[in-house]
Formats: sequence, structure tokens, C-alpha cells
Amino acid sequence: MTTERYRPRLRARYQTEVTRLMMQKFGYTNALQVPRVEKVTLNMGLGEATQNAKIIDQAVEQLTAIAGQKPMVTKAKKSIATFKLRANAPIGVMVTLRRERMWEFLDRLITFALPRVRDFKGVSPKAFDGRGNYTLGLKEQIIFPEINYDSVEKIKGMNICVTTTAKTDEESRFLLQALGMPFRA
Repeated sequence: MTTERYRPRLRARYQTEVTRLMMQKFGYTNALQVPRVEKVTLNMGLGEATQNAKIIDQAVEQLTAIAGQKPMVTKAKKSIATFKLRANAPIGVMVTLRRERMWEFLDRLITFALPRVRDFKGVSPKAFDGRGNYTLGLKEQIIFPEINYDSVEKIKGMNICVTTTAKTDEESRFLLQALGMPFRA
């Protein structure tokens, strides 16, 4: 009796379709040369946490529901008096996803969350950093189906950074487009 290990849908698509497409387009000779998604980092910066410490707890709870993994609370590195900020004060939350959780999150982001954005015309094709990584900013966390709209006290935004092994932005753009990322025309 053989038990087959679970493979996320997007990862299976990458291994079967995307690898073949990229080898044809960029002329790779080996499947291991094809760029792949290394990690996805979710970050919520919470400047309001200086006045209300309860916001951090809510953000941890919401990011745990979205990512399926407990986030780390980030702290301020130095004090800034004009922002009423002290060193080591909690200022945000972040989580890094890899392997199966990363693929599952990307699948949910592309299929469920992004189409729920109001007046959605696609994500910006210019948000690459020159080294093949893509960063996406969201204005509200309630686009994810895991978040209960009634329990949200304050709508917070988040940054999503997709780190790839691609050497150029063109390779990375093609990789993400082949995975289903809806770029603007």
C-alpha cells in the first residue's frame, strides 16, 4: 500500500506546466536552472500600536489565520520622540512562508483574495526590485476569506513580498504570470 504525499495545486502546476514553459522561453537546458519561488513574506506595519497595544494582538490573530503560521512581532530599533515611539516597542508583525504553506498561500491570494479587491484591474507589473523579487501592497486585510469581517476593529494593510531565484525581472514576471498572477496590461 503506497501513500501519496500531499502536493499543493499551484506547486503541481509549477512542476508540470511552468517549468516546461520557462525552459522553452528562456532556453534552459536543465529543469534545475528554472527560477522558482523561494519564500513569501507577509508584513503588517502598525504605527498605531504606540497608542493602542491591543492592535498588535489582533494583527497576530489575523495574520495567523491568513498565513496558517504564527507571525513574529517586530520591534522598533530606536526611539523617535515625534512619533512617540520607544526602542523595543512592538510596531508590527511579520511571517515568512516556505514550502507547502507558501504554495497554498499564493494559490489563495491569486484565486480568492485578489479578485475580491474593489475595482480590481490587476496588480502592478512594475513592483519588481531588479533582482527578480516582487512586492505587492494591500490596503485591507479583509479581502482574505479567513478574516471574519465582523471581528475587525480597524482595517489594516499589508505588504506581500514574493522572493524568487530568478536573476532578472523578466524571468520573475513570466514565472508569476504563468502561475496565474493577474498583472495589469
